[in-house]
Amino acid sequence: MEWMTPLHPKPKLVATDVDGTLIDDADKVSARTKSAVNALVADGATFVLATGRPPRWIDPVVSELGYAPLAVCGNGAVIYDSANDRVLSSHTLDVETLGWLAELAEHALPGCGLATERVGASAHDAATQQFVSSPNYEHAWLNPDDTVVSHAEVIDSPAIKMLIRLSSARSSQMRAALAPLIGDRAEITYSTENGLIELAVPRVTKASGLAEVARRVGVEDASIIAFGDMPNDVPMLTMAGHGVAMGNAHPEARAAADEVTGSNIDNGVAMVLERWWS
Repeated sequence: MEWMTPLHPKPKLVATDVDGTLIDDADKVSARTKSAVNALVADGATFVLATGRPPRWIDPVVSELGYAPLAVCGNGAVIYDSANDRVLSSHTLDVETLGWLAELAEHALPGCGLATERVGASAHDAATQQFVSSPNYEHAWLNPDDTVVSHAEVIDSPAIKMLIRLSSARSSQMRAALAPLIGDRAEITYSTENGLIELAVPRVTKASGLAEVARRVGVEDASIIAFGDMPNDVPMLTMAGHGVAMGNAHPEARAAADEVTGSNIDNGVAMVLERWWS
């Protein structure tokens, strides 16, 4: 059954993941999706990006949309105002915790590489070395923009998240190995199965970040619709009044969602938004 049929009120806040959800496999926002987003914004609803990306990777999405929204970045660790290029809030793992996590990860996942994501006052804060990795860290994404440093330097400053990479493993296997050891000292998630997991401050998720944005704009959780495709989207899909998984979504995201729409290459986000905006 469709949520929010014409007998129900429109969503007041629309939140969407980026990769595998809002954008297609060529990193583009389709004309149909862009039109639906423009319509909802013109109608007074709030549109929010909720992504694992750091603020410095939001510009290409803004260019595709032609609109600069608030963004929940780093899986909830950062609230970023893309219109004014300003970090509004952040939650960081302290140096002691980073050291403990690094030792734990290297013992449980021999041969893994480590990296940390940091944030400054803006997306491209020249005063902050934003992504640093150990010499044996293998990138999971194309066009990395990091600085290779010593192992000690990876964990010598607070970070919004730690990335653990083991290309020979699946991310779900890595999470299963580490989660019982980490307990409640860090939040653990992943957005790809290609041997990469991400650790953040406990209870910091896309849901907590989205809740912070909702408080800022005065919207209740029940009036939120959220879209996602991977395990890092599960908390957000669960907390929103209506969670929508993409047709290409990971089984965990599909199980957490209230409905499944089309895939990211088939205008899945627009299919749902057009119930109210077209």
